[in-house]
Amino acid sequence: MITQPSKTAISLHDRDGHATFCALILLAASLLVSCEKQEPSVHQNDKKEEHTTSAARVNPTDQAKTNWLITRGGPSLQGRVHASVPKSPSIDWTYDMDAPAMAEAAVSDNHLVVGDIMGIVHCIDLTTKEALWTHETADTIQASPAISQDRVFVGSGDNTFLALMLRTGDELWSVQGTEKFPSAPVVIPEPDGDGEWVLVNGYDGIARCLNANDGSRVWNYHLEDYINGTPAIVNNSFVAFGGCDKIIHILNLKDGTLANEIPTDSEIISSVATSGDTIFCSTYTNQLVATKAESESLTWIYEADDFPFSSSPAIAEHHEQVYIGSKDKRLHAVDTTTGIPKWKFRTGGPVESSPLVFDDAIVFGSNDGRLYAVSHEGAELWKLDLGEKLTAPPVYAQERIIITGAKGTVFVIQ
Repeated sequence: MITQPSKTAISLHDRDGHATFCALILLAASLLVSCEKQEPSVHQNDKKEEHTTSAARVNPTDQAKTNWLITRGGPSLQGRVHASVPKSPSIDWTYDMDAPAMAEAAVSDNHLVVGDIMGIVHCIDLTTKEALWTHETADTIQASPAISQDRVFVGSGDNTFLALMLRTGDELWSVQGTEKFPSAPVVIPEPDGDGEWVLVNGYDGIARCLNANDGSRVWNYHLEDYINGTPAIVNNSFVAFGGCDKIIHILNLKDGTLANEIPTDSEIISSVATSGDTIFCSTYTNQLVATKAESESLTWIYEADDFPFSSSPAIAEHHEQVYIGSKDKRLHAVDTTTGIPKWKFRTGGPVESSPLVFDDAIVFGSNDGRLYAVSHEGAELWKLDLGEKLTAPPVYAQERIIITGAKGTVFVIQ
């Protein structure tokens, strides 16, 4: 259901420590049951109308150094930036949001947008280092926002998906679900059109494709279980994501019809990453898997000891490696073709921060409070102690690394 704007931007306000503590407790409880079963809905495609347009014109690896517009740097969700890692990093400046953030920021020119666990969307000016606006929702913001054409798209735990004005934070439109929106939106050009589509998954088991202008439905696809991860684009033709039903779902991009289903051994609660027609994802057990969009089975399974993977994968195509963080306190590097492990890098805490791939390094956070840079051969290049658990992924924009900490600090690193 689409509703007219009813909320406006608000000024910054105080939130006491007790409220933050309670929110953290509630958040931990919600994550523990992120794949708890619900009564199954009918497994069917729910189309608004028949579309005969061709696949969207998306370059899955296109990412400018100046902006970070959508999660993981592009619609293929590779976690990739075409730049060299800073050699001697230091904190340029910080911003205190007063509440922790779970997800990465989005950046467009001088606007940095990020949500926190208290349901506040923050827009910060990268030049003045001051807040431009905040917009309040009624529950936790779990996923990254997306920015396109002076609009911010973001989902909330209050079952609402929003479009906001980038300049003011005022609401443009909203879509109401029956469960939270734990995944980040992906914005793509409308196939053979002048507009844009927004792809977003809901915990209500619905994969949605919306018109970016007004939030109207292009198509919906219903699963029999929850969805946590962000949808990824495969070869400009398919939409791929995993579900709590232990299946990697492949939809036709142009109309949302089912193209393929690939079974795995366990629930999939994080986002996939794609390279060409290959899809990588982790399962709720300790597996990282790879498959092809039109395959009937998995290409390979990499299984690590006794600890589950806790981040989304990142891909270094030129090194033929995929990287993923684990509860075992390590970053794992795996061969993209064979699934054979290449190396592991140990930190002082679980690695829940999804890695960011540079031309010459991988950057990621750890729960030990440090931001690490590691070479593609697994050697430490540097580490920066930020003093807060780092579970959100880092991003790269305006030639800066930006990451949010568990105490609510936005770190801008040069």
